[in-house]
Amino acid sequence: KMYELVEATRKRLDEQGFSNARAAGYGHLGDANLHLNVTSLTGRDDELLKMLEPWVFEWVASVKGSISAEHGVGQCKPEYLHLSKSDSAIGMMKQLKALFDPKGILNPYKLFP
Repeated sequence: KMYELVEATRKRLDEQGFSNARAAGYGHLGDANLHLNVTSLTGRDDELLKMLEPWVFEWVASVKGSISAEHGVGQCKPEYLHLSKSDSAIGMMKQLKALFDPKGILNPYKLFP
C-alpha cells in the first residue's frame, strides 16, 4: 500500500506535464518509513515543488500516514505538521520542549518558537 504514493506521484507528474521529473520510493518499509524522492532532469524546479506541496502531505494524511517519520518534520515544513499529528499531540510536543528546554536555547525556532 505504501508504494502507492510513488505511483500516485508519477501519475500526477504526468498529468501536470512534468515529463522531465522522476519519482522513486525507498527507505525501510519494515518499520513503515517510505522516503519519496522526486527529481527533475533540469535541476531545481520551483513550479514542480509548488505542484507537489502540499499535495504529497495531503495524500499521506488521507491514508493516515505521517509526514514526519523518524527524522521529524524539519524546519521547512512545520505548517504541515497538523496533517499527521493531532492538536493534542502538538500541544504535548510543545509542553515537552518547554520542560526540557525552558530557556529555548536548544535548536531555537526549529519547530516551535
